[in-house]
Amino acid sequence: MYQKVAEEMLSFIQKNPTAFHTVAALKAALQEQGYCELLEGGRWNLEKGKNYLVCRNDSSIIAFQVGKEVEEYGFNIAASHTDSPVFKLKEKAEMAVSGHYTKLNTEGYGGMICSSWMDRPLSVAGRVLVRQENGAIATVLVDLDRDLVLIPNVAIHMNRSANDGYAFNKQVDMLPLFAGQEKGSLMALVAEELGVEESRILGSDLYLYNRDRPAVWGCGGEFVSSGRLDDQQCVFASLRGFLEAVNPKSVNVLACFDNEEVGSGTKQGADSTFLYDVLRRINLALGKGEEDYLRALASSFMLSADNAHAVHPNHPEHTDADNCTYMNEGVVVKSHAGQKYTSDGMSIAAVKELAARAQTPLQFFANRSDKLGGSTLGNIAMSHVSVKCVDIGLPQLAMHSCYETAGVKDTWYMIQLMKEFYSSRFVETAAGELRIEK
Repeated sequence: MYQKVAEEMLSFIQKNPTAFHTVAALKAALQEQGYCELLEGGRWNLEKGKNYLVCRNDSSIIAFQVGKEVEEYGFNIAASHTDSPVFKLKEKAEMAVSGHYTKLNTEGYGGMICSSWMDRPLSVAGRVLVRQENGAIATVLVDLDRDLVLIPNVAIHMNRSANDGYAFNKQVDMLPLFAGQEKGSLMALVAEELGVEESRILGSDLYLYNRDRPAVWGCGGEFVSSGRLDDQQCVFASLRGFLEAVNPKSVNVLACFDNEEVGSGTKQGADSTFLYDVLRRINLALGKGEEDYLRALASSFMLSADNAHAVHPNHPEHTDADNCTYMNEGVVVKSHAGQKYTSDGMSIAAVKELAARAQTPLQFFANRSDKLGGSTLGNIAMSHVSVKCVDIGLPQLAMHSCYETAGVKDTWYMIQLMKEFYSSRFVETAAGELRIEK
């Protein structure tokens, strides 16, 4: 059971090398289940008991289920992110090296572990913008899907201090080798892959990705490794729980944002109006007013799902002595006094209740008090839509490596928690209490 789900998760990640591919896969899975796509520029005519989705920038997606009995309702929201730290190709990508090699000019996107990208097969994927016969500009996904480039290390003989610590210069050390003496053309390869004339390609967002296959490994097959576990593991689990739940008295919302790794401050990030716009339009399309919307928010709840740090077997000193987590031991609840995470006493109490009902183990994470942790999307999204929220994730090693490691059981645990969450109704009572109903 655990391994089957883990293998399905790994297959999902392998097929989706960029945020654009992830959103396309989510959209296809939802439409297969009867979800109707809405356009932000179109009119929204919603019906109770129906399911919908809307995309922004082809890299963020929000899907929602309108319950059949939503006279009094709240929003059940799970949020995760579609992007991962990576290297993005610049507009003028090819760089000649002394007439003998061609390398690609890239820049870093997010806080990656640079050394993990070296001496392994990489390829290129993303989206291109193609001029159609009618003059319109269309988005087309591309994955060159071959061992195409590699970032070579400097030999130990030429850099004797390589094992003593090294500060990577992204403009010097991290540019991948693309071609030999016969100069290659990346955009010509892209055009050939898509079957279009190169002159019709007007723009692109192209990225490197790791070609190493995902693996289930360990003495008892207890670990999984793959690129992009942060945060496609949570994206996959959230989708599964979302699709398996039934909730006639709430509006269930699945929100997958782009650009979390660079601060979320884009039109499609968690710090945009995307979630705010969608929730308000749902309320309006259901024939409800401003008072109804504000009351709905008071009975709403969000799970901000982004992976967490497991105790490192060689360096346990990097994590708190007691508020630390281990792979295969359950979903992680993350807290931070400075509100890098949104979890508080009330939201933690609620997720404990959900986990008990789902028979799902929980773990609790806080950073060492002398270490700064990373941020996530929960507190950022809450600056636009204020609802009760808890930050959760799945424990992993080597976060922001291009090949990360997690536990084989934990994806299953997250799916069960998400299913219980989406099957519940959160009600703020007249006494200010929170009641969780089925």
